[in-house]
Amino acid sequence: MRIGIIDADLLYRKRHRFPNLACMKLSAYWKEQGFETELLLDYSQAGEYDRLYVSKVFTDTFVPEHILTRETTVYGGTGFFYDKAPVLPEAIEHHTPDYHLYDQMVKEHSEGEKKKKEFQFYTEYSIGFLTRGCFRKCSFCVNKNSTGAAPASPLEEFYDPSRKKLCFLDDNFFACAGWEKIFSSVLETGRRFQFRQGLDLRIMQKRQMELLASGKLDNGMIFAFDHIKDQELIVRKLELLREVIPVSYQKIKLYVLCGYDWEGTWKADFWAKDIRDVFIRIEILMRYKCLAYLMRYAAWEQAPEVYKGMYINLSRWCNQPAQYSKKSLREFCTGQGEYSSCFRYLTAFEALHPEMAHYLDMKYEEVQYGKIYG
Repeated sequence: MRIGIIDADLLYRKRHRFPNLACMKLSAYWKEQGFETELLLDYSQAGEYDRLYVSKVFTDTFVPEHILTRETTVYGGTGFFYDKAPVLPEAIEHHTPDYHLYDQMVKEHSEGEKKKKEFQFYTEYSIGFLTRGCFRKCSFCVNKNSTGAAPASPLEEFYDPSRKKLCFLDDNFFACAGWEKIFSSVLETGRRFQFRQGLDLRIMQKRQMELLASGKLDNGMIFAFDHIKDQELIVRKLELLREVIPVSYQKIKLYVLCGYDWEGTWKADFWAKDIRDVFIRIEILMRYKCLAYLMRYAAWEQAPEVYKGMYINLSRWCNQPAQYSKKSLREFCTGQGEYSSCFRYLTAFEALHPEMAHYLDMKYEEVQYGKIYG
């Protein structure tokens, strides 16, 4: 039996550069049963396979209807079912991934050092979930129905010693009661590692910060600052974090959610308030010499033009550390030219909201380091 495997996000999203874990587990499982598996790089040959597996993570990834309606097609993932996605069968879920599923694709597209770095998650990392679940029940999150964090897979289940790095996709690692024993297994490998989804800084204590810092961090530390209501708690935790990690260590990044109305009312003034809240969070992060990375909730695309343009400006500025750490937002937009959409949206926004003008001139290097709250 020939089995075709489709990573739909890879086919639809031009800049997508992260392997689909479910696809790799499916491939490994069926290979163990003695069947041939192959990653499809387009849909044209889908009919040549006895069975077709399609997986996607993102809800806006398009998959042709004729592919999904084939009798031999099996599809799944959060991209199709979001928070109601069915889990993989146990034998597949707990199978070591087939890290060679993407080999041919990588070989064809990764010539040159720059390209090799772009495809590093396919070639250098062991990838998996140490824990699954979260207690937060955030309404925007795929884990909103979860009741808490629990152990998922022991590290040896997905660890490939030939790969020099580890990438964990955990939802809220330190919320798991057994985190310390699990984390010790990570440290014992001596490998560089990262928690790609970010860690919940709000629940972290000094002991957890110290252990995290004792490991070989890959790409620094990643946390989240989703809601303005958490600002005092985040500041206290950043103070504690800076007791452990010196200010000179500047590879601390926090995801900043924007474009999401927590109250669900979508009042007319929501967009201005949301952008103001983004600026406040960015200023806090600048004070503690942390990077901000904007995560735009899908609704931002429905914002009035000026605000939509500002979300684009903020993302382009924040999500390029070389720009964020050297230039104010105004300098960044001005540098695009006075006829650019970047400059035009900034000017229009400032005309509407002169009270926020000072945020446009914040500079990472100039914002005073120090405590905001007593």
